[in-house]
Amino acid sequence: MPENPESLMQHLTLGQATEYPTVYDAQLLQAVPRHLNRTQIGLSDSALPFVGRDLWTGYELSWLQPSGVPAVAIIEVEVPATSPNLIESKSFKLYLNSFNQSVFTSHETVAEQLQNDLSQCAGESVSVRIYPLDDYTQHGLEHWHGHCIDHEDITTDCYDYTPDILNDLCPMKDLTVTEQLHSHLLKSNCLITNQPDWGSVFIAYRGPKMSSATLLKYLISFRNHNEFHEQCVERIFTDLMQYGRCEELLVCARYTRRGGLDINPLRATPKQTLLPDPTKLLRGRLARQ
Repeated sequence: MPENPESLMQHLTLGQATEYPTVYDAQLLQAVPRHLNRTQIGLSDSALPFVGRDLWTGYELSWLQPSGVPAVAIIEVEVPATSPNLIESKSFKLYLNSFNQSVFTSHETVAEQLQNDLSQCAGESVSVRIYPLDDYTQHGLEHWHGHCIDHEDITTDCYDYTPDILNDLCPMKDLTVTEQLHSHLLKSNCLITNQPDWGSVFIAYRGPKMSSATLLKYLISFRNHNEFHEQCVERIFTDLMQYGRCEELLVCARYTRRGGLDINPLRATPKQTLLPDPTKLLRGRLARQ
C-alpha cells in the first residue's frame, strides 16, 4: 500500500501551537523525505530527470555578539535537489529564531554552525552565505526576461490541479522553438496548514512550441492544490516534460516570504546548452519578495 505523505508527517511542528525558542537548538530542524512526493509523481531518487537546488533566503537572522550587542544579517541557503530530505519551513524558522539570544563570535562562526546543522537535516552538504545588510542591498530587484503569459485572453474556472489541461499544450508539434515564459499567478497551499503560498514561475524550454494560454490555465489550476513549494516545482517540471516533449527544460519558482523566509526551487534537465544560467536566476529578488 503506498505511503501517505500527510500521515507520515504528523510529527512536524507545522500547523501546531509552538513555543518559540530562547537559546540555540539544532534539534528544532525537521526533515521531510523527498521520496514521499516523488513516488506519487513517478520519480525515483536514483534516476531523477533533473538537476537543481532550493534557494532559501532568510531575512530574520540575528544573534548576540560577545559584547551583548545584537547582529543582524540576511542568509542564503542552497539545498541540492539530490538531498534525501527537504527542510520543513516552520522548523527552519524556529531554528533561526533560536539564534536570537545566543552568543556567537562572528559571521563566520554563525555560517559554519548553520552549514553543519542544515546539512545534517538535508542529508547532504548545503551551501550557506551570510550577508551584512549593506552588502545585500547591492543585489537589487530582478525583472525576468521573456514573455509574461499572464495577459493571455483565457476563461477558466479550474482551480484544482488538472494536468490533463496540458493535452493541448503543443498544438503545433512540428514547430520547435527555444523560449522563455513566466507567470506571477502561481498559487498553491501548504500541505499541512492550507495557508496560501504565492509565487512566480519561470519556464525556459527547447522543444515543440507551447501554447501560452494552455500553460496559464494549467498553472492557475494549482490555486487550490496542497503541496510544498519544492514538490509543486517538481510536479510542473515532470508534467511539462511529459506533455511538452521538451529537449531541454528549466522551471524556477520564486515564492513570497512567510515568517522571514522565502523558498526558490529550481529544476532543469541535466545538460543545458541553450537555456538561461540557473545561477543567475537564483540571484536577485523579484518585486514581491
